[in-house]
Amino acid sequence: MSLNPAQRAAVQTLTGPLLVLAGAGTGKTRVVTYRIAELIRHGTRPERILAVTFTNKAADEMRLRSLALLGNGKPPQKKKTMIPEISTFHSLCVRILRRHAEKIGYPKQFSIGDRSDQESIARNVLREVRAPSNLLRPDDLLFHISHWKSRSIQPVQAAAIAQTDREHLAAVAYRRYQQALKACGTVDFDDLLLLVEGLFRKQVPVRRMEARRFDHILIDEYQDTNSSQYQIVRYLAAGHRNLCVVGDDDQSIYGWRGAEVEHILRFATDWPDAKIIRLEKNYRSTAAILDFANAMIQFNRSRHDKILCPARHGGPRPRILQFPDENKEAQQIVRDIAALLLANKVGPRDIAILCRTNEQPRPFETALRQANIPYILIGSMSFFDRREVRDLLAYLKILVDPNDEPSLLRILNTPPRGIGRQVQQHLVAAAIERGVSVWRLITSPSLDSIAGPRSATALKQFRAMVQTLRSSSKTKKPSDVIRQVLDLTGYAEDLPRLYPDPIECESRSAALEDIIRTARAIETGSSGSSLCAFLSDLALNQRDDDTKEDQLRRNAVVLMTLHSAKGLEFPHVYLVGMEEGILPHKKSIEAAGQAIDEERRLCYVGITRAMERLTLSFSLSRRKWGKARETVPSRFLFEMTGQAEKWVKLQKHPKDSKHRRKKDAS
Repeated sequence: MSLNPAQRAAVQTLTGPLLVLAGAGTGKTRVVTYRIAELIRHGTRPERILAVTFTNKAADEMRLRSLALLGNGKPPQKKKTMIPEISTFHSLCVRILRRHAEKIGYPKQFSIGDRSDQESIARNVLREVRAPSNLLRPDDLLFHISHWKSRSIQPVQAAAIAQTDREHLAAVAYRRYQQALKACGTVDFDDLLLLVEGLFRKQVPVRRMEARRFDHILIDEYQDTNSSQYQIVRYLAAGHRNLCVVGDDDQSIYGWRGAEVEHILRFATDWPDAKIIRLEKNYRSTAAILDFANAMIQFNRSRHDKILCPARHGGPRPRILQFPDENKEAQQIVRDIAALLLANKVGPRDIAILCRTNEQPRPFETALRQANIPYILIGSMSFFDRREVRDLLAYLKILVDPNDEPSLLRILNTPPRGIGRQVQQHLVAAAIERGVSVWRLITSPSLDSIAGPRSATALKQFRAMVQTLRSSSKTKKPSDVIRQVLDLTGYAEDLPRLYPDPIECESRSAALEDIIRTARAIETGSSGSSLCAFLSDLALNQRDDDTKEDQLRRNAVVLMTLHSAKGLEFPHVYLVGMEEGILPHKKSIEAAGQAIDEERRLCYVGITRAMERLTLSFSLSRRKWGKARETVPSRFLFEMTGQAEKWVKLQKHPKDSKHRRKKDAS
């Protein structure tokens, strides 16, 4: 077993609560997979082990590594009984809800709404409550709802804690939003966690039934758990107490989406007999890079005491570069990259430019284009945001549940079939008046009197087509159903009309074919071959950012935000925009306290992405609202270089030491 002493101790501790503090680059995935294999070798049945992480990529990697350790990479004979249950939190919750959804008033075959569905419902709800568009837009409402849900706050509680007019209005709309979702048998992504937490809290027999399915639970990236995930884990592990959590409080950077670093900080309080093991040997970065990371992160007040120790000694000291403005910063860094590439020392994919905000990449994109250097911008439009993909998925959703109103209205006249906007508005109004779904109206014997003869004819043709497709979907594989949808609806044939440019039209057609290929891949997996299972799997994968994985396969310089960089590593890293107001961000400076600590953790994540060479840069001025404004070097530069006391002095005498401040930081 090729493990270091700390890793071996974590792998061989097989009972009771265990906290594995795994610093950046210390081999945590290795520990988790070896531990799963060790449990099985000591007699635990594989299906009695639950391992949970946050992305499908991480779950797949964990599953493949575990199987390789157990059987030299060969797939087991009986999948259902020989494989540990390894999945994301959301996938786990989908399976639980499929078993028990009816107990909380949802259909067993509930659909998982995507962003388009959410926006449609939010828009309707805001119209119902007569919300002024300048006070609350659909995106604003969804932001508030997601913020509340990630903190386990129900509509009633949201109304009680609302403070501003906007929050009070959002709380009213939140209640109606939930009612609208439930009425069409749909849950959004946040509901998957919130509903399971509520199910476990209210339905004790269900909680015990689900908890009895496992003897051991392993949680990866525990520092990223939100309130619902934290409670679900406690409910599942309370009986046997064989809970192993792996994570690093120094890499907790998702507080803005509900993650609470306190969960990992208070693990020993929650589980008093817990054993704590620290993985501190870093196999990724050189000693020189780790010196910067260790020096800075120790300024955080609430953290587990640990320090990264290098397995690779030496290495060049990280550079700190200053530039007159953000354009010079981008141009010079791109020249530096061009020189590296010209010397054939590295390939483009070995280089990453990491930014704090989404606005920072623009001058770097310009400079990279001018230098003819291939690059990818991580975080561009997702595959699932494409219009044709959304349209096709809407068709598939109504085959599973025609009462899914957002999906139905999206494709009712797509491609055009004589059911225009006025007809749709009339249908919605009539459905609300009668207290039924739009689909119920379309299948009603009195459709002619509701919609008028001409529109009724088009609606009846649409109804017949949907009923034919629904019948096929019960016996055919999802990939065959998708092909039939494209044929019967004429959607693919309509693309040349919508996109006269042959290249764009071909791209749109290729996206539809990608959905068919995805369906075939899922059909051969363990999720099942029903259309409902396919849509659930696809909905979960949308949040896992497959676009990012596809982009990273290209041989190109990576331009991305620090949040997107978590979990990745690059031989050469440029951490740019190291200025007060950017990193740490202005909002965090205003909030102070824990907000600054999270910004420091974000900087720490950026530093520890670098394997060989780290460059940090800042500008002496930056344009905002069309004007160049002087900047202040980030306090983190002073902390990582052992000059924190100079930062304190500069804050006391800012006017007298502007020039010295910039000189000291560089």
